[in-house]
Amino acid sequence: MSSNEEEEELCPPSLDINPLKLFDIAKAQKRPLYTAAPMVRYSKLAFRQTVAEFGVDLTWTPMILAKEFNRSGIARDSDFTISSTAPLTIAQLGVNSPIEISRATSLLAPYVNGIDINCGCPQSWACADSLGAALMHKPSLVASMVAAAKASLKDLGLEEKKTVSVKIRVHKDLRKTIAFVKEVEASGADFITIHGRTRSTPSSAPVNLDAIKLVAEHTAVPTMMNGDVYTLSDAHDFAEKTGVQGVMSARGLLENPALFRGENRCPWKAVEVFMRNVVKAPIPFKLVMHHLSEMVGSDRLGGTVGGGLGTLVRKEERMELMVCRDMLDVIDWVDRIREQKVV
Repeated sequence: MSSNEEEEELCPPSLDINPLKLFDIAKAQKRPLYTAAPMVRYSKLAFRQTVAEFGVDLTWTPMILAKEFNRSGIARDSDFTISSTAPLTIAQLGVNSPIEISRATSLLAPYVNGIDINCGCPQSWACADSLGAALMHKPSLVASMVAAAKASLKDLGLEEKKTVSVKIRVHKDLRKTIAFVKEVEASGADFITIHGRTRSTPSSAPVNLDAIKLVAEHTAVPTMMNGDVYTLSDAHDFAEKTGVQGVMSARGLLENPALFRGENRCPWKAVEVFMRNVVKAPIPFKLVMHHLSEMVGSDRLGGTVGGGLGTLVRKEERMELMVCRDMLDVIDWVDRIREQKVV
């Protein structure tokens, strides 16, 4: 695990907040809980800090492979960054062993608000290793991992402060999904996130809200939905239709980190905040470029002709961004665009 500040300053006050309290706060505000999905490569610290500044209540790390994390200091430094300004964070694990999740929980729990088991990643490499969506066919194993993680939290004296959750996809036969959820919640899962697609459903296909609703209706613990949340209107509409207590966005937040603030397009301030965070918590240059291209080039609402706002910067300016060779070039580009917007 890498750090940005001195050791004695690494634990932010947010670590004392149990994520379950956030559900209560959101309910009192008559809205769903707003969360940022775990995204391979992209939900690193700088991005999590950015979306938290624009209305996200709870963030997820990218999936961390527990076995490698437990055994390799290099993996720990690469996969998880500590910061005194970290937002409320759930560490998501790619794991298929109670022993491995117990060890990883012991390492991570002091620095995060909860541990999450990935039962939704559809990628073939993950499923071949009995990770991700492959676990949807092994409810007893997942239940044993939930119990192991809960036991580790108890050993650390953190069982009242931290949560253990599970992120799932649905089966074609939803009776299997309901049975899965009942078994893992009986083992101690604190909340469940439901991605309304099967492992084989392409992301281009609409999320199945009816499936999420049915599963949520048979779940005793708080639930969140994941899939196709691109605007604040989507978040509230989907929460109402499915009856979940929280919503999770992935691609929508990549394009517009301020979507939960009701912004229909990424505001320039979000670009500035992201750049400030990246300087303090660096990520690979290619990832910086991907984030910026998503933020300044998204036009999901169809441009001014389609009733939207158009992209944040013009085509010519996006082309200038794409030829940047390093962070100095990008900082110069941001400065030039800022000057034009101020004028």
